[in-house]
Amino acid sequence: MTHIRRWPASLAVVVVLVLQLLVPTEIVMLPRWTLPALGAALLLPLVWANPFHLRRDEPWLRWVELVLLAVLVLVNALYLGGLIFYLGSGDANDGIVLVKAVLLIWVTNVVAFAVWYWEMDRGGPFARAPEHEREPERADLLFPQMTVDLPGWERWLPGFTDYLFVAFTAATAFSPTDTMPLTARVKTLMGIQSAISLLTVAVVAARAVNVL
Repeated sequence: MTHIRRWPASLAVVVVLVLQLLVPTEIVMLPRWTLPALGAALLLPLVWANPFHLRRDEPWLRWVELVLLAVLVLVNALYLGGLIFYLGSGDANDGIVLVKAVLLIWVTNVVAFAVWYWEMDRGGPFARAPEHEREPERADLLFPQMTVDLPGWERWLPGFTDYLFVAFTAATAFSPTDTMPLTARVKTLMGIQSAISLLTVAVVAARAVNVL
């Protein structure tokens, strides 16, 4: 079986967890170490079983990662809510704090949903591998490479970078760009991601620029 790389997705999650330690205390309702500690506890079995490549298909690990992602998105949304409340309190006079908070929330939003798309599309990376004995689910995302009728692209499979690009474009354009969502679950996720990004950039970032 082809060894599917897990380390890009794991590294992305670790980066997001580290970023949570830098979130300004003005918008945090809980201690800043709460989410990194919870995320590390959930990430540990993933790294222990498949540290760099996906060699063993453990369905329960996929559910652990989905729980981790749900927690990341939920807490990030709570941070956004805390930032909006901070803006409305009249105490938001430090533009550096606001810009820092906006960047951390936006980057966390992109990375969390990138991993979510990577783990959900066609049942996950194990199911997408052609050598795997389990039948993959129907495609959740239609990549342009899947529609190209040119030599060299017949066996193309999306990697984590492709899903990161999908999440990045959804967070900047607030809609699909070159890759189309096909299923209701991915359309729902992409809608949530775009809404978080739009609220962060259009409302919070605009206020931060005015403060500066």
